[in-house]
Amino acid sequence: MKMLVLGHKGMLGTALMRRLGPFHTVVGKDVEDFDITSPDSCRGLIAAENPAVVINAAAYTNVDGAESDAERCFAVNATGVKNLVAACQDRRIPIVHFSTDYVFGGTAYAPYREEDTPSPRGVYAASKAAGERYLQEGCNDYLLIRTAWLYGPTGKNFVKTILEKALRNPILRVVDDQVGSPTYSLDLAGAVALLLEQGHRGIFHVTNRGACSWCEFTRKILALAGFSQTRVEPITTADLGLAAPRPSYSVLSSAKFTGVTGKTLRFWPLALEDFLTHLDFRKAP
Repeated sequence: MKMLVLGHKGMLGTALMRRLGPFHTVVGKDVEDFDITSPDSCRGLIAAENPAVVINAAAYTNVDGAESDAERCFAVNATGVKNLVAACQDRRIPIVHFSTDYVFGGTAYAPYREEDTPSPRGVYAASKAAGERYLQEGCNDYLLIRTAWLYGPTGKNFVKTILEKALRNPILRVVDDQVGSPTYSLDLAGAVALLLEQGHRGIFHVTNRGACSWCEFTRKILALAGFSQTRVEPITTADLGLAAPRPSYSVLSSAKFTGVTGKTLRFWPLALEDFLTHLDFRKAP
């Protein structure tokens, strides 16, 4: 099967290329190859490649930056999806698209299910929710995957940031009033491959199992990486003075994924340990 991965140089795109490459003909394209905000550019790319499936891992992901750059954020995360849908519908090409836990308000006390109504807060969240609507309203053949707290070997992410800070600081102050599910990009890519192989369509929540706060996540990162002397002090989200609001609880239920595939993703500490085992960084003495 020929697959076209958009945003293939990003963290998720790289993981998808690595996971799907050995089993399919996978073509990767990124910002230097096409403009997702241009209908003509999207149509031209899809026509030229004529893939069996389009996997859209391209996204504007600067959550705080989006508050002052709403036009660009919506152009990529919402209008860009609309452009891809139009280009793919003409050729009856299915689309795999990724969304986020941020589409939910974060006020729940139990994991969000696929059928729960989005209630985004902030520009980034609203742009991703709008992209979901464009996909669902304009496409008859799609796989919409919501995930959360993604990290991986390539690109900037929370795990790498914590390790870099731990090399320079004996004390780290980390938010303790946000709860979610850390998700390893390679595990997510494997889940995507499985859903495609089994021919599933619709909305799926996919994360590693279990949940924690950012503070708990940090403590586990440091423990596994050998930073036993680094102290972690819990703070509140309000203490950071961030531009964009954050969901206080954004755990996603992966029960539907497990039900249709018969598989579950690893518990997040196991995935994190695997990631750190293969990550090249200098451990603390």
